[in-house]
Amino acid sequence: MKHWISAFRLRTLPLALSVIALGSFLAAYNGHFSKSVFVLSLLTTIFLQILSNLANDYGDAVNGADNAGRIGPKRTVQSGVITHSAMKKALFIFTILALISGSGLVIEGTRGMHWSYPFVFFASGIAAILAAIKYTVGKKPYGYRGLGDLFVFLFFGVVGVAGTYFLHTHDFRFLVLLPASALGMLSVGVLNLNNMRDRENDKASGKRTLVVLIGGNNARYYHSFLIIGAMLCSSIYTWVYFQSVWQLMFLITFPLLLLHLKTVIGNTNPKALDPHLKKLAIITLLFSLTFGLGLLI
Repeated sequence: MKHWISAFRLRTLPLALSVIALGSFLAAYNGHFSKSVFVLSLLTTIFLQILSNLANDYGDAVNGADNAGRIGPKRTVQSGVITHSAMKKALFIFTILALISGSGLVIEGTRGMHWSYPFVFFASGIAAILAAIKYTVGKKPYGYRGLGDLFVFLFFGVVGVAGTYFLHTHDFRFLVLLPASALGMLSVGVLNLNNMRDRENDKASGKRTLVVLIGGNNARYYHSFLIIGAMLCSSIYTWVYFQSVWQLMFLITFPLLLLHLKTVIGNTNPKALDPHLKKLAIITLLFSLTFGLGLLI
C-alpha cells in the first residue's frame, strides 16, 4: 500500500483542491452554491489528479524519462515496486472512477438545462481524462513536446475554475477568467519547477518539456512571469469587484510567492528545487482559500 500511496503523489492534491475551492467560492459570492456539485467536483478532480500521476509514473518509465539520473522522488514503475500490468489496471480503475463521478457531476450540474450543456461538459470530461493519460503515455505524449504547460493552465485554471463556477451557477461571467487564470499560472508554476529540476535528465532521455526547449535561464524568467502574472490577475479582479477590506486577505500569500520566486531565480542546484514543488502547491491552496473566503466575509 505504501508504494501505491507514493504513486498517487498526494503532495500534488492541493492543486486539485484549489481548483474546486476557488470555482465554488466564486459561485457562492455570486449567490449560488450546490453541495452536490461541490462534492462531485472534488471527487472527480481528485480521481483525475491521481489518474494523471499514475499515468505519468507509467509513461515516463516506458519512455525512459525515469532512470537513474532523475533527481525527484523514486518512481514506482521504474524502480520495479509496481509492475507494468498492475499500473495498467490502476489506470483503468481510476479512469472508471473519474467517469462515474464526472457523469454524476454533469447530470447534477446541468439539471434542467438544454441537452447541449450536458453534452459539452461530458465531452470536456472525456477530454480531461484523455489529457491526464496522454501527458506521458502513448506514441506521441504531449508532455514530451512542450505542451504540458498549456494543458495544466487550461484544466487547472480556465476550464477547471470557470467550469466549476458554471456548474454551480448555470451562468458565465467573463471576469471569472481572471482568478481562474491566476490559479492556472500558479499550477503551471509547479509543473515548471518539476521540469526545471529534471531538465538535464529530460533532455538526455528525449523528453522535450518547455524548460528543455527554452533553456534553464529562460525558464527562470518564465517562472517569474507565471508568479507575477497570477498576482496581477487576482489583484485586477479584486479591484473591479472591491467592496470590503476582507477581499484583500489573499495578499498574505504574496510575500510567500515573492520569497519563493527569489529562491527559484537564485537557484543553481536543480535538486534543491524539489521541496519547493510541495511548498508552491500549498501556497496555491492557501491563495485559493484566502481569495474565496475574502469574497464571502
